[in-house]
Amino acid sequence: MRAVVQRVISSKVEVDGKVIGSIGKGLNVLLGISKEDTEEDIKYLKEKIINLRIFEDENEKLNKSLLDIGGDIIIVSQFTLYGDCRKGRRPSFIEALGGEEAYILYNKFVESIKKK
Repeated sequence: MRAVVQRVISSKVEVDGKVIGSIGKGLNVLLGISKEDTEEDIKYLKEKIINLRIFEDENEKLNKSLLDIGGDIIIVSQFTLYGDCRKGRRPSFIEALGGEEAYILYNKFVESIKKK
């Protein structure tokens, strides 16, 4: 699994001009799932993301996690994180998990975050 984690004041996801998800202060996560990923990877990445100390404390030091601030999280599936551009001019997405299998792992990841 690969994730791009962004600290945000607010974030929203739109599809065809319609907002399908929005959050306040928290994390915007772009999540890529590979053919090699397992449920153990889900557990590891979930713990890593929700416990990353990337929010400021009262002394303006990055000492607080998403859990510490009671922040929101929005997770966007992003298979392009597994794009390989080393050869040719067209990215290869061979490593990315596709279709129904990716959907299942993505949903398991989202559900594991909701439980925290």
